[in-house]
Amino acid sequence: MPRPSASIEDRLAVGLSERFDPVALENGSRVGVIGGGPAGSFFSLFLLKMAETIGLDVDIDIYEPRHFVHKGPAGCNHCGGIVSEFLVQLLAAEGFRLPPEVVQRGIDSYMLHMDVGTVRIDTPLQEKRIAAVYRGNGPRDAGPAPTHVVGFDRHLQDLAVSRGAKIRRQLVNQVSWEEDRPHVQCSTGPSEVYDLVAVAAGINSNVLQPIEGLEFGYRIPEAARTFICEFHLGEATIREHLGTSMHLFLLDIPHLECAAIIPKGDFVTLCLLGDKIDDSLVTTFLDAPEVRACFPKAMVPRTVCHCFPRINVKAAVRPFTDRIVLIGDSGVARLYKDGIGSAYRTAKAAARTAVFHGISDEAFAKHYWPTCRQIDVDNSIGRFMFTVSHVIQKTRPTRRALFRMTATEQTRTGNRRHMSSVLWDLFTGSAPYREILLRTFRPAFVARLGWNLVAGNVAPGSLASANGQPTNGDANGH
Repeated sequence: MPRPSASIEDRLAVGLSERFDPVALENGSRVGVIGGGPAGSFFSLFLLKMAETIGLDVDIDIYEPRHFVHKGPAGCNHCGGIVSEFLVQLLAAEGFRLPPEVVQRGIDSYMLHMDVGTVRIDTPLQEKRIAAVYRGNGPRDAGPAPTHVVGFDRHLQDLAVSRGAKIRRQLVNQVSWEEDRPHVQCSTGPSEVYDLVAVAAGINSNVLQPIEGLEFGYRIPEAARTFICEFHLGEATIREHLGTSMHLFLLDIPHLECAAIIPKGDFVTLCLLGDKIDDSLVTTFLDAPEVRACFPKAMVPRTVCHCFPRINVKAAVRPFTDRIVLIGDSGVARLYKDGIGSAYRTAKAAARTAVFHGISDEAFAKHYWPTCRQIDVDNSIGRFMFTVSHVIQKTRPTRRALFRMTATEQTRTGNRRHMSSVLWDLFTGSAPYREILLRTFRPAFVARLGWNLVAGNVAPGSLASANGQPTNGDANGH
């Protein structure tokens, strides 16, 4: 005999809602999740977990054609594969610990490369808390996969299945609205009707056009082209040349916002983010001496695979309506950083709204949209910070000041690492852009930066790089 539906009183007690919406999930409600990446799996996990707390039985189908056990494009999710330290902590608090077979390498530091020198920025608490992962099962041409390697997306999918979700290995090509319910149509078989559809398909998916065509006000997020590739170096070579650091580059290359080399197992991932990423920019970056110096014999190896995926750079317009909610990249994502973290946040907010407040347009507007808006507003601050970064990239005196201040801080113990903490959180995505920006307005930060701006340019050759070598430009007399 089925249990009675959770009462409004139960939901009020657990969800702390002032008024429960009449359009609600009930026992036996069907939920369709389009996309089995982090956003879709997180949503399914949280929905099932929260529903259980109030005795609500729901059925969840996750539409995901990929198994995430293949190498290359068949199992790829087109991203760098970094789980920020902040998200690692959040997942642990939720009971979702990342096992060793998922984490390809623990990142304990950043190496910041500029034309004026290279400086190592250590994790504030001396812990390897940033996780480098494969979203699928490794790059193309990687050879047989080790049996102990599990992709991050597959790990989350398995957790969702263990909670009770069902995976449907089908590609969704149409979402329609019939008889007050959303219908999901795949290339084969009849359409399926659901009480709630969560769209977690990602910005590179074709399913967003049909959603936009439903004309409830949704507009697909603005996107920018990126470049991601993989190099095969081998464990020993990576340990010798890259170590356990992620390598960041602050170079004067037009249209390049962020660039990172991430070590993973026998491979390294290169990510280039910006507003106009093309073949010419990629070539310019790979020819830079600061980049070539990271590889054996200063030679960039052949890529085993590469792609130019798009990323979300501005939030969608109205990513919800009655019985439909868009999460992750199809709604809003953190600008350039921590896309998995924003998938976590939007998925949890959408699940909490659905279980404790309702699944109407009004419920999502009141309880889900504030989370999206908060990320979007913070991204506006992030755009300002990247504009400032451009000024630093193009002005050699400011690059010297940044380098000198950071390198000096890294030789000291204690917590007075003003520039180091700003750069660490900016690179990792472990803090909101607003919080990072406010730190740069503190008197101590401004004073130290001003001092280093003077000292670093009056005697630019006075400070060696943090790895004990002279700065690149100053050593050559520039």
